[in-house]
Amino acid sequence: MTSVMVHVSGGSSAAKEPWLWQLGRDFNVQVNIVRANVDVDFGSMEIELKGPVEDIQRSIAWLMTTGLNVESQQRAVGA
Repeated sequence: MTSVMVHVSGGSSAAKEPWLWQLGRDFNVQVNIVRANVDVDFGSMEIELKGPVEDIQRSIAWLMTTGLNVESQQRAVGA
């Protein structure tokens, strides 16, 4: 299983969308919230994605289409 840390941030419109739920439902990845700071008009999270490399890559690519700012904190690492 592979693990990747991802930093995700966005404005208030992003907070209204269930993108974490959708990651767990639509992609074969486990989502772990490592750190979060959410306010009324801005939020940021550091999440850990675990799963097959291809599914993590697909989930990160999908996150980038949501309008969120997405930055991988590390490359995929086998565990």
